[in-house]
Amino acid sequence: MLNKKLFPAVIVLTLSMVACQFSSRLTENGRAGLVLPTLSAASPSVIPVSAVNPNLSADQDLLVRLYDTVSPGVVLIQQVGETGSGLGSGFVYNTDGYVVTNFHVVEGATDLEVDFPSGYKTRGTIKATDLDSDLAVIKVNAPVDQLRPLALGDSDTVKVGQTVVAIGNPFGLNNTMTMGIISAKGRTMDSLRQTDDGGFYSTGDILQTDASINPGNSGGPLLNLNGEVIGLNRSIRTTSTSSEGEPVNSGIGFAVSVNIIRRVVPVLIQNGSYDYPYLGISTPPGGDLSLLEREELGLTTTSGAYLMEVLSGSPADKAGLIGGNKTTGIRGLNSGGDLIIAVDGRPVKVFGDLMSYIITNKSPGDSIIIRVMRDNQEKEFALTLGKRP
Repeated sequence: MLNKKLFPAVIVLTLSMVACQFSSRLTENGRAGLVLPTLSAASPSVIPVSAVNPNLSADQDLLVRLYDTVSPGVVLIQQVGETGSGLGSGFVYNTDGYVVTNFHVVEGATDLEVDFPSGYKTRGTIKATDLDSDLAVIKVNAPVDQLRPLALGDSDTVKVGQTVVAIGNPFGLNNTMTMGIISAKGRTMDSLRQTDDGGFYSTGDILQTDASINPGNSGGPLLNLNGEVIGLNRSIRTTSTSSEGEPVNSGIGFAVSVNIIRRVVPVLIQNGSYDYPYLGISTPPGGDLSLLEREELGLTTTSGAYLMEVLSGSPADKAGLIGGNKTTGIRGLNSGGDLIIAVDGRPVKVFGDLMSYIITNKSPGDSIIIRVMRDNQEKEFALTLGKRP
């Protein structure tokens, strides 16, 4: 929801040209016949990949083994709901019959079918959902030999430029594997849960990849070359659509990090819901400011998360943080807000750094130390995280 390089096979066809000899030979009617010349074709010789590039051959074998090992744990999910039908992907989480996918894959479902690569099909029931990170857990009753759980990696160790593969069911094409790299880490996106004022909460620790992700890949795993899940493919950003109106991949895909899955899914299975930590702040759209905007605000640093608003009565408000409250020459941009530059000693260059750390490491009731720039001076505040309303 990518094939990197195409290496044309070089096939050499050698033709042994036999000298043309015209010899006379009597036919049954006494006439001389001609013996026609013949061409003798040698067997086509294929140059082994290993002879052309040993490293390429090893990489190819690695990908083949990865697919053979992992693909049995990737399922196709078909749902029927009041508004129609749809399909997506998922992966086997454990041998108890739990499958992890995206919430939007099962949203509104009245009937769920889960298809395994072996051809086995069964119905599934929704165990729990999480709109904040777009996660869902499905329970299936399937034989143990069909349940091939995938190993979970550590998204904190993932590096930009690292090779990754996605396995899923784009456009219903079962168990398709594509390849790409990690394009960026720590992205933020709107969650699927609305705030009281009609906006949306933010979700963080999103991985960006150029591995080909298309409709039907949602809920499928993003894997490292060890075959470990490092993310759950969630969405793409595109400006193009197919003739059927489906979004077309443009090389920008997003996946929920596996460390969010590690933290959230066990609680979903046990409790049916998960509570996210809450600050009660609002930052600029996209989480960053342009140089012109920073100059208008009088900020002396070009990094950090600027607080456009601190909600009254929120944990941030109780801790003493303040949002912008003075008009500037840029419409909708108020100066005077705190600029968060660190959390628990970790640098905050953009809002995504703050969100990724809190979502993957903290729970409601935990305390953090926020360092801000206020009036060009550094200040620290102790803050007790709340629970998202």
